[in-house]
Amino acid sequence: MVIELTSRQEKIVQIVKDEGPITGEHIADKLSLTRATLRPDLAILTMAGILDARPRVGYFYSGKSTLQAIGESIKNKTVNEVKSVPVLVRENATVYDCICTMFLEDVGTLFVVDEDNHLVGVVSRKDLLRSAIGKQSLEEIPVSIIMTRMPNLVITYPEESLHDAATKLIRYQVDALPVVVEDDKEQGKMNIIGRVTKTNITNAYVELGNEGL
Repeated sequence: MVIELTSRQEKIVQIVKDEGPITGEHIADKLSLTRATLRPDLAILTMAGILDARPRVGYFYSGKSTLQAIGESIKNKTVNEVKSVPVLVRENATVYDCICTMFLEDVGTLFVVDEDNHLVGVVSRKDLLRSAIGKQSLEEIPVSIIMTRMPNLVITYPEESLHDAATKLIRYQVDALPVVVEDDKEQGKMNIIGRVTKTNITNAYVELGNEGL
C-alpha cells in the first residue's frame, strides 16, 4: 500500500526533523498558519507514529517511515477492537437450516455451539455446498456431521493483535476466526464472543487510511 502525506504534512515533518523538539506554536509560525489550522495535521502525524509529542517539550521526529508506522498501528490494534457479531447455530441444526441461516445473514461461516453455548465447531460455505451435491436430503443431515470440530479449529482471542489474526486467516486459508474466551480451561470449553473476517481486516486498514495514514 502506498501512503502519501499532504504537502503541508511533509513540510511539518521536515521542520520537526530539522528543529525538533519544537512546539506546535513554533511550527505554525514557520508555516504562517494558526495553531488551530495546524492541529488536525499534527494529530494525524502523531497518530500515525511519524511524530511523537511530549507535554511542555513539543514535537519530535520518531524516526519511523510511514510504512513502519502503519505496520505498528496494525500490530497495536487488537481483535477486540474490530470483531463483529458471530452468527451461531446449534449442533442439532440440519444442513438445510444452516443454508437458510447463511443466506439470510449473508455470511460465509457459521459457528456451531452446544446447548451451553460452548463453541463446538465451524461450518463454511464450502462444507454446505459439498453436502448439497450429495443425494441425501439436506433436512436429514445434522450439521455436526459435516462441521470442523474442536479442537481442530483456528481461533483467536480478544487481546490478540489484529496482525496475528490476519496472519492466521492467510496461513490456514479460512474466511473467519471465532473470537473466544475460556469458560472451562481443564475441559477446553470456550464461549464465542465475536468473529474476525477478512472484511474486518480490510475495514481496519481503511479506517487507518481515513485517519490520515
